[in-house]
Amino acid sequence: MITTFAQSAEELRALLAVARGDTPADLLLIGGRLVNVLSGEIYPAEVAIYRDRIAAVATTPGTYHAAQTLDLQGEYLAPGFIDAHVHVESSLLTPAEFAGAILPRGTTAIVSDPHEIANVHGLDGIRYMLAASEGLALRVFVMLSSCVPATDMETAGASLDAAALATLLDAPRVLGIAEMMNYPGVAGGAPDMLAKALLGHHARLRVDGHAPLLSGPQLQAYLAAGVASDHECTRPDEALEKLRSGMRVLIREGSTAKNLDALLPIVNERTAPFCSFATDDKQPDDLLREGHLDHVLRRAIAAGLAPMLALRMVTIYTARHYGLNDMGAVAPGYLADLVTFADLHEPRVTRTFAGGQLVAEQGRLLVPQRSSVAPPVNHVTSAALTEAAFALPARGTRIRAIEVVPEQIVTRDAVVAAPIQNGYVVAAPERDLLKIAVVERHHGTGNIGVGVLKGFGLQSGALASTFAHDSHNIVVVGASDAEMLLAVRTVVEMGGGICAVRGADVLGRLPLPIAGLMSDQPFETVRVGIAHLLEVARELGCPLSNAYMAMGFLALPVIPDLKITDKGLVDVRAFALASPFVAAPESTP
Repeated sequence: MITTFAQSAEELRALLAVARGDTPADLLLIGGRLVNVLSGEIYPAEVAIYRDRIAAVATTPGTYHAAQTLDLQGEYLAPGFIDAHVHVESSLLTPAEFAGAILPRGTTAIVSDPHEIANVHGLDGIRYMLAASEGLALRVFVMLSSCVPATDMETAGASLDAAALATLLDAPRVLGIAEMMNYPGVAGGAPDMLAKALLGHHARLRVDGHAPLLSGPQLQAYLAAGVASDHECTRPDEALEKLRSGMRVLIREGSTAKNLDALLPIVNERTAPFCSFATDDKQPDDLLREGHLDHVLRRAIAAGLAPMLALRMVTIYTARHYGLNDMGAVAPGYLADLVTFADLHEPRVTRTFAGGQLVAEQGRLLVPQRSSVAPPVNHVTSAALTEAAFALPARGTRIRAIEVVPEQIVTRDAVVAAPIQNGYVVAAPERDLLKIAVVERHHGTGNIGVGVLKGFGLQSGALASTFAHDSHNIVVVGASDAEMLLAVRTVVEMGGGICAVRGADVLGRLPLPIAGLMSDQPFETVRVGIAHLLEVARELGCPLSNAYMAMGFLALPVIPDLKITDKGLVDVRAFALASPFVAAPESTP
């Protein structure tokens, strides 16, 4: 779906009458300094708004009149910010609560991929996200999830082929096909992946990418399939190769994956039109403490990026890439999604306008965001579990461990001396070696993948969650099998959610009844809940800024190097399941 300037003839005539000055505008913004992302200029201007659109922009005061006039008192006036790639479900919030959290920060539109809920509920999940975001002040655009499941090395709750996605292609606010995570399949010409790519091309819509560390001929093949963007770059050389090959680089700065500092060196006047900012995954505590795209803007500008370039990357450049032709600028006919701020070099949003309505001011939401749409019925099942479910028989003395890379979602493939007791691999917190498991929760298959984790830091206890990319089975990390069992049982009893345990005690829990991914509670309730759980994780010894987000990505089998699913350990570079044990020669790192 590509938005256009066209409206009904009656509405268009009324808009033109305001633009000519024949009739008063609904709202006139005066006294502001316009940030013109089209021309790259900043100058005093007055903006006349009719209904949800900008009717006119005047540099001569008094040209227009309106039913209501608002003096911006010298503040900057810019287009609302557009997030180029985000999973709403990762906020643990419903679309309405997420909208209420980011509108005061100046984000007025997002390009979302409902990939998480699609992996649980399939088309019903995508339909829910579309329905639950209808009528919000935040414009929620949707890319149709292309990888449900992402691979055959995990068990998802649903499966979507090209024919299923085609049923939603004409839905309002659908912009294209979401991140093609099975990049080996795309580059190798797998029929199902090509069918999904062609679905987007035939509709003349965008096809988003997901290709961490992909390079050389494999990258060229991936791009030849028509994939247009990537948000998985972690190194400047990687990003530059993709940009040179025609790919839009989405620079990601979220709760777990933080790539801004590494990738900013590639951005300049020549490359910026082909770059955007994205958050991908952002949780409530970070939204409150840091912000959303406003936080990314401040960080980018502080690091030396010119303010105009930074603002273009969160407005017009992103809008044009996705065919949002009446968004991303302050000009006649464009949607009146606007923000104001006092300092160009440290933009802190003072007002947010959505469709010509003042929806937030000084960080406060003025227009509550609500939806009464019922979500699909969630199920969390598991076979009857005992401690034996987490047993890992020792079949060697050296074992591969998933090694966490702080503030990244990539991991390392480490080889360590296996901690063994009575013929079984056990956790050894004193060596920073923990057990990790993924328990299938959609179909009651009894699948459980068990491995070893390094760099997570727990000294005792266990953490568990039903938010585990991409299939969202139950992921659990623990210092003992008994504590892992208690944590898994706790999230099952909640019907989905997050918890922390130590010994026989549950130290904290946050129910996520919507697909096991989202809370049905207000933002502040969720924020307090996750903040408490993060504090508990720190008390148990985990040094990571967000233990639960990091843990959720450990089950993502399309991000190098080593991950785990309900089917076992995954060597992502080989794109295959792998044995956890390594043959001699013996050595201890």
